[in-house]
Amino acid sequence: MSALLCLIAGFVSFYVLVYYCVFRSARCSSSVKLKGKTAIVTGSNTGIGKSTALQLAKRGARVILACRNKERGEAAAYDIRRESGNNQVVFMHLDLASLKSVQSFAETFLKTEPRLDILINNAGVMGLGCTEEGFGMAFGVNHLGHFLLTNLLLERLKQCGPSRVVTVAALLHHLGTVDFSLLNSQKDLVSGQSTWDSFQAYCNSKLCNVLFTRELSNKLEGTSVSCYCLHPGVIYTELGRSMSLWLQLLMMPFAKLFFLSLEEGSQTTLYCALQEGIEPLSGRYFSNCALQQVGVKARDDALAKKLWEVSERLSGLS
Repeated sequence: MSALLCLIAGFVSFYVLVYYCVFRSARCSSSVKLKGKTAIVTGSNTGIGKSTALQLAKRGARVILACRNKERGEAAAYDIRRESGNNQVVFMHLDLASLKSVQSFAETFLKTEPRLDILINNAGVMGLGCTEEGFGMAFGVNHLGHFLLTNLLLERLKQCGPSRVVTVAALLHHLGTVDFSLLNSQKDLVSGQSTWDSFQAYCNSKLCNVLFTRELSNKLEGTSVSCYCLHPGVIYTELGRSMSLWLQLLMMPFAKLFFLSLEEGSQTTLYCALQEGIEPLSGRYFSNCALQQVGVKARDDALAKKLWEVSERLSGLS
């Protein structure tokens, strides 16, 4: 019996140590209120996007849920209005897998909304297939769609400054690469359609997110707009998107014990959007509500500049 108790005590101690040292999420401590401010959150009908939108609504912001699925987007807006007590939460259609949809969204927003104070590029996909214009899905949605959206809304952000652009990247950007010859020939950053290619495409798109933020900060120098990117942590409900059913079942107990909840997973996004005094850190990368170092490729200014120029051409901005 004593051996069993020691074993249980050892497991509990190990769990507490790992949870608090590795997985536990810091919290955004900002008390900023957002009454009179407007925020856009892409991919906000579910997951950490919806949690982020809810927290912004609770602070009094007018929140635009920029989502592809109208039914789910309107349902999410209803949920957030009810839980926050804030009626200024609305759905607007945005399909990041279509550059025409991005342009249409921006045109509608600029005609109907006088302000934009916070733009949160949250939406992301990991999967195969192509966008409407034939780009690889991960590159097209995670990077190119958000690149175009941000640029189309940049003047409004400048007019309403101080304002912020927050892009949800990932720790997996460390594994990413950017092959411009492949991008020019195949409109993607991977050449195959395997499960591994899907994973690598996601990593590559997250590197693009970090490089985009780095170059955007250079473009915004001297303005009242700052920008940040982040790793939100490993979120339990997002874990199983690309896994087989048996692997989801196998991972579920571990995920329940260790991985972050939606509210915890939205904290670094909120930190980047709200925390006072981080403007001098524009262009930098955050995790667990703290500044973090990025991978070597993500610190390459020449690579960031070239990606910007290529993205301008591919998105039709130049």
